[in-house]
Amino acid sequence: MGEPTPEEAVEAQREPTFLLAKPEKLVLRWIAARLSRWVLPDDLTAVGVLAAFAICGAYQLSNDSSAWLWVASGLLVAHWLGNSLDGTLARVRGIERPRYGFYLDHLVDAVSTAAIGIGLGLSPFMLLSVGTIVVVAYLVLSINVYLESYALGRFSIGYGLIGPTEVRLILIALNTALALHVGLDFSIGHLNMTVFDLVGLALAGTMIVLLAGRVVRNLHELGRREPGASRRVKARSRRRPRIDSPAA
Repeated sequence: MGEPTPEEAVEAQREPTFLLAKPEKLVLRWIAARLSRWVLPDDLTAVGVLAAFAICGAYQLSNDSSAWLWVASGLLVAHWLGNSLDGTLARVRGIERPRYGFYLDHLVDAVSTAAIGIGLGLSPFMLLSVGTIVVVAYLVLSINVYLESYALGRFSIGYGLIGPTEVRLILIALNTALALHVGLDFSIGHLNMTVFDLVGLALAGTMIVLLAGRVVRNLHELGRREPGASRRVKARSRRRPRIDSPAA
């Protein structure tokens, strides 16, 4: 089995594994079929990127007023629409550009994730160190997904039941709780923490564990597909001449 071509890697089979993947796909296709013709996929991509930077700003401004958490939640919905609908719109209209879309979509995903994570870290609700850990863990998982699409010919962005849409819903729920002044803060030692920190650390830890499991599975599968090195070692051991002990 030869290495996949760039086209095969880009068009690798997408595996919707996360909790809301199927209903989300139906909703996105329904919206895409009803959008005005002047709305293009690149316009939606731009909306997603701008929304991510606006979310960053809203979280930072929440230092002045928790009302900005409502703004951040609304912007998370706008980010979902722009980030998730662009590819669906292209497929519904039959105007896909696989390599262009693959490159642009995942580049802006990385930028958007960094912006939102940094914004959370600059807010009063999450330690900057925790936000950085979450961003790094997410980006490492994303890199592994892109490597899988090339090496294994499958594209599975969901780890377990949690994907980008589920994370957005978690953020919106936490924003709502904190905007309503539900007591979700606590202290560990000299660190003042909130539920955002706890959830962030739990997400980062879960992502690392799931990544480790996928890496082990992928290496096992790749080793089974390409057993050449181990076979050569066995072949050399079979050809090794027998050395008889000298006669006494």
